[in-house]
Amino acid sequence: MMIRPAELAAIRTGEVDLAFRRWDRPRVLVGTRLRTAVGLVEVTAVEQVDPAAITEAEATRCGAASADDVRRALAARAERPAWRVGLRYAGPDPRAVLREQPPTAAELEEIWRRLERLDRASSSGPWTSETLALVDRHPERRAPELAAMQGRETAPFKRDVRKLKELGLTESLAIGYRLSPRGEAVVDAARRAAGGRARRRPPRVAGTPLPREIGAPATAALRAEGLVTLERVAARTPSEVAGLHGVGPVALTRLAAAIEEAGLQPWKSDST
Repeated sequence: MMIRPAELAAIRTGEVDLAFRRWDRPRVLVGTRLRTAVGLVEVTAVEQVDPAAITEAEATRCGAASADDVRRALAARAERPAWRVGLRYAGPDPRAVLREQPPTAAELEEIWRRLERLDRASSSGPWTSETLALVDRHPERRAPELAAMQGRETAPFKRDVRKLKELGLTESLAIGYRLSPRGEAVVDAARRAAGGRARRRPPRVAGTPLPREIGAPATAALRAEGLVTLERVAARTPSEVAGLHGVGPVALTRLAAAIEEAGLQPWKSDST
């Protein structure tokens, strides 16, 4: 179920708890927890509905200006049934919490066992150690470039990185990936077990990462200016950020929403 960034932000604050969709059949079940950019969103209800019966109160609950606006949005696929979907914010993504936690000795042994199982299940042979090392050496590098370094197609490479993400070892960025603190601990432990040393890495930049939803062009433009965290972006004016080649109106809106969502000071005014 696709949910727009603005809707996700409103679901997180509790301002939105409904969505309306045109589906041939329900695509989510009650109790499903969707992993989103703001954390987990739980499906609380799925009911077929007559668009003509949608109320003004329901329109407000889904973030629309009026019930007629909701009906207009549903008109595009009128041949399909309309569904009312209840939604609620269910907390942060457990993977985001997990990846900040270095593993205990017992957890480390379990992670290695799971990595070995992934290697054994692969038709192309062991891949986990090589992929972790590749992401470690080349953080924030685009997936097609990383895949090419391994002589692989991009799609299966990305699927494998997602398996590492499920273990809390990698994190996806606006462009590319990096090892999580948990992933770094696992890689370093493996190096020590093999008689080597923990890898020296540049210190992590303190602050809130840029949201992935702003897109690669905007991310590249901000990085080129050293604006690699929301805190640094918030210290500039909207006009300064909008003046960067690659930062369009959509990216600007999403940056402003992310700054507010992160609980930072409101975006610096152009007049100050």
